[in-house]
Amino acid sequence: MTVTFREFITEIHGMGFGALFLSAFSGALMVIYRLCTPGKSSPLSKSEQTLFGAYLISMVVLAWGAVLSGAYFVYPWYRAHPPAGVTDLTEYPQRSLMANPSTAGWHDVGMEWKEHVAWFAPIAMTMVAYVVIKYSSQLGRHRQVRNAVVTFFAAALFAAGIAGFFGAMINKHAPVIGGATMKLMGGAK
Repeated sequence: MTVTFREFITEIHGMGFGALFLSAFSGALMVIYRLCTPGKSSPLSKSEQTLFGAYLISMVVLAWGAVLSGAYFVYPWYRAHPPAGVTDLTEYPQRSLMANPSTAGWHDVGMEWKEHVAWFAPIAMTMVAYVVIKYSSQLGRHRQVRNAVVTFFAAALFAAGIAGFFGAMINKHAPVIGGATMKLMGGAK
């Protein structure tokens, strides 16, 4: 099995950082619900608070990893301009999408949304992690802070979901390929 360096980095960006970040929301949702329902659930013990703090920090690292790897590695490859006279746009994903009217919308709407909305996820998740780590034992008593945490948590999920959906659909129609080839596995010859 061979894969190009660009494909490998794109997979790390989308399936490594992005998909793990989205998957982590289910676990965080349950603990945030427990923290934000005063009187209906038992408070977190000190060790549970520490463990959940580490969980939230890992979510923040995944979110920033997805956005930064997308912005500084994958996005420049996506936007690469073909040299004059090139007719095979396979290695130029943006131009490939824009060349076909049936796929131009994936760039016009999808990528434009993805490149801007995706930044909300790590910013919102950083705020959630900070507030929950600092004030977790007091969240049950402060309704406005609880509401802010839940709102920013939902915003991070929504932004990451939009970015992930558009990233997957764009990569389906115009994958980032090219560059050096790496052999990951060898088959029988």
